[in-house]
Amino acid sequence: MSVPFFDLQAVNARYAEALKAAAARVIDSGWYILGGELEAFEREFADYCGVRHALGVGNGLDALALILRAYIGLGVLREGDEVIVPANTFIATFLAVSQSGLVPVPVEPDPVTFNLDPARVELAIGPRTRAVIAVHLYGQLAEMPVLAALARRRGLLLIEDAAQAHGAALDGCKAGAFGDAAAFSFFPTKNLGALGDGGAVTTSDDALARRVAALRNYGSETKYHHLFQGVNSRLDELQAALLRVKLAHLDEEILLRRRIARRYREGIVHPAIAPPQVTREDGHVWHLFVLRCRRRDALQRHLQAWGIHTQVHYPVPAHRQPAYSEWHRLHLPVTERLHAEVLSLPLNPALDEAAVERVIAACRAFKGNA
Repeated sequence: MSVPFFDLQAVNARYAEALKAAAARVIDSGWYILGGELEAFEREFADYCGVRHALGVGNGLDALALILRAYIGLGVLREGDEVIVPANTFIATFLAVSQSGLVPVPVEPDPVTFNLDPARVELAIGPRTRAVIAVHLYGQLAEMPVLAALARRRGLLLIEDAAQAHGAALDGCKAGAFGDAAAFSFFPTKNLGALGDGGAVTTSDDALARRVAALRNYGSETKYHHLFQGVNSRLDELQAALLRVKLAHLDEEILLRRRIARRYREGIVHPAIAPPQVTREDGHVWHLFVLRCRRRDALQRHLQAWGIHTQVHYPVPAHRQPAYSEWHRLHLPVTERLHAEVLSLPLNPALDEAAVERVIAACRAFKGNA
């Protein structure tokens, strides 16, 4: 029995007829960019997140970069300002900062949750620090109340990288509504995934929303009149229509993900394998199920022999990438250890009970020692 890491066809087959109807509706409309489907999705996603504005953009990286560019345009940030980012994150978080003319400052994560450590954030704040980007890694909320209080006390912007955390909540507040602004990705494998690239900015800041809306559309609020040097980064009508279908089912899919994650956490009992730790059940939507093992590569080979496909998120930390060669001498031991030990198991709403049990049995059969 083979267990794929992620079966997009099976995931989308659950809503195939509704997705086809949405696509046909867009095709028949004759309007494919910045139309009614996008307006409807933006309203629905803003309502879902509990904010005043959602703005569809081309992808998650653009969402982050447009937030930062908008704040620069509004005079809140200036080129050369420092932005604290988690050292343990996908490189897009770093790229958005660098590409905006700002300086990323990597901070070590909490070794239990893998998310940004507020205590280390406070120690990293310097005279040029102007913002903090909190990543809700793997679908688990960062410590947002603590980070929000810290940001208010130190006069910093708090931006959420919520690319993996659609629907994660704490005391009724959802990802995308904790900070001054948030960036989402709708890459096809996300919990709320399009059938192509897509992203969104959420915020309750009216001025920021207006600036992002212009920047994503060549810096224009009125056709052929350009207030700013913008970019072309717009969520198209087709993706917006498809996302509307899938947004209606997001909460039920989160429950399925939590059920699978609970079975993994209860069933994978092995001295060499450390399942992920959860601070709050409603604060984790299980975009990824990431365990730790000192013999990670051996475990991955063992699972492959059982027909179980896994992935490593992420094998090389950003400060060790050639793209950031200036940081190669930087030593971040917690981040580096995590990147050497983490392994992601299959987890998606289409995974059946037999596949889940096979993954558990294979993990328990691993011969590695602690």
